[in-house]
Amino acid sequence: MPTHTVHAPPLRDGEAASDPERFVFVRDGFYFWAFVLAPVWLLVRRLWLVFVLYALFSGALAFVFELFGVPSWARFVAGVLVGLLIGFEAATLWRWTLTRRGWRVLGSAVGDDIEGAERRFFAAWTERERAQPPKPAAAAPAPSPVRRVTNPDVIGLFPEPGGSR
Repeated sequence: MPTHTVHAPPLRDGEAASDPERFVFVRDGFYFWAFVLAPVWLLVRRLWLVFVLYALFSGALAFVFELFGVPSWARFVAGVLVGLLIGFEAATLWRWTLTRRGWRVLGSAVGDDIEGAERRFFAAWTERERAQPPKPAAAAPAPSPVRRVTNPDVIGLFPEPGGSR
């Protein structure tokens, strides 16, 4: 079963909590369309920095291949290998971009498909919300006196208050 990480967007102005409809589920694993059409996949997911780095890397690779006269079959193999790298690391690149933009990781969910993962995550999430006691109104915490207990039976490197080190 595929595993998904769940990401919550940063809070908007006047928002107390993120809207669950805006949560993003990122599946672990190989992304076929990122392998086949890496630039399009990166642009659709709005991974701008990753797209620029991909374009710079691809341009530099093409320049080096042209400079050294690399045969076309080797260029094809290199293109496939770069595509495989993007396909396998697509989820990591997506998570990195979300984290850079201030999204929080809420947890993970497992499901046969995205709907199953969403169902499981939101069922556990609502159960957790229900189990938490309501938060009391903001009140100043009562000061508690600190009581130090010295025990002569304790041996080791436990310094005594006010003692030498």
